[in-house]
Amino acid sequence: MEAKTFEHGIHPSYNKELSNNKVLKKASVPEEVVIALQQHIGAPAKPIVEVGDTVGLGEKIAEAGGFVSANIHASVSGEVVAIENSAIRIKNDGEDRLAEGIEPQGELGDLSVEELRQIVQEAGVVGLGGATFPTHVKVSIPDDKDVEAVILNGAECEPYLTVDHRVMVEQTEEMIYGLKALMKMSEAKEGYIGIEVNKPDAIERTKELISDEPNIKFVPLEVKYPQGGEKQLIDAVLGKEVPSGGLPLDVGVVVNNVATAVVVAEAIQEGMPLVERGVTITGVISEPQNLLVRIGTPIEEVVEQCGGFKEEPGKLILGGPMMGQAQVDLTSPVTKGTSGILALSKADVAEYQEPKPCIRCARCVDVCPVKLIPTALMNLSQADKILNLKDYNVLDCIECGSCSYICPSKIDILDWIKLGKGKVQAHIRENK
Repeated sequence: MEAKTFEHGIHPSYNKELSNNKVLKKASVPEEVVIALQQHIGAPAKPIVEVGDTVGLGEKIAEAGGFVSANIHASVSGEVVAIENSAIRIKNDGEDRLAEGIEPQGELGDLSVEELRQIVQEAGVVGLGGATFPTHVKVSIPDDKDVEAVILNGAECEPYLTVDHRVMVEQTEEMIYGLKALMKMSEAKEGYIGIEVNKPDAIERTKELISDEPNIKFVPLEVKYPQGGEKQLIDAVLGKEVPSGGLPLDVGVVVNNVATAVVVAEAIQEGMPLVERGVTITGVISEPQNLLVRIGTPIEEVVEQCGGFKEEPGKLILGGPMMGQAQVDLTSPVTKGTSGILALSKADVAEYQEPKPCIRCARCVDVCPVKLIPTALMNLSQADKILNLKDYNVLDCIECGSCSYICPSKIDILDWIKLGKGKVQAHIRENK
């Protein structure tokens, strides 16, 4: 089959060989976890425990603060020792004592659509690809929308990250079960699994297990960034274009990450909420690994389990190098959105260079996967032309960073665009 893709995009150095053959392992459980109340898109969760309470593994400790929000659960059993700085601190008793009610929720064929949605909502499942959008919201389809297909995103186009690759190889059955559940919740007839062709073992395993599934298809994807973006994936897999300002639902599609599908399966089959996630620890790390890490584990403890740093890193990033967030504090905890811990060497991190004038080469235009004009957006943002920014569809920017990556003048184009997006969003809120 010919590898599918979208128009434009870039080809950065992927550097996945550091960890792509490292099997998923359970990380050591810390003596104390710090569980943030805001680790998803939407309203922060509200604590329902108090200091001094004893909690079990998987016990709900914070309730969703609204429909677009997510429940949060204890990732260890033990005592709540503090609720501060928008986080709940739990001292681990070392027993991993399960909370009441952690048990299989029933057979997929016997559970109704509403029961499945409720299970996913109660389990605090969010998108594990980085966006952390609450999954129950994605599969709560409005009456005026019909879903034709669910696409599982197995592209993992971010350089360095390999944890989704390992999920597809090692947890394939759970991934497919989760896809079937998502299809049922969305009332979709078709399921697709898109995987970039640089993951042949994942492709082989996936094709083997869906050979008897007539409603689930595998789609090979070209290796290109940002192939894993929702709109780009829909374009590649189905040839459909999500309209400007629109959502995948507007073209009858729901997109989920492969690891999210596994968590959905665990919530149904075991009753276990989202209390751990896969993380790639890589870069200038003594032993790069893919670990299943409990939510709330300090970054420094995860790094120590991988032998520490080989050298002092020039930058530490949570996520990948294109869309991840640089960190200054190693005590920060792993959250539901932490797909990677990336330590870049000082040699890899270019010293700041004063940007040179734009030479109007249009390379940023040529690579923009949303077909925007990044230089125009940057100039409008600098000039504070808020209404013009909106007219130029600045809100369609997916913040992939391709424009900044390709710029020969080293202009921080994306930073200016993000600033402009913020101003437009504030303007819209003020004038509702």
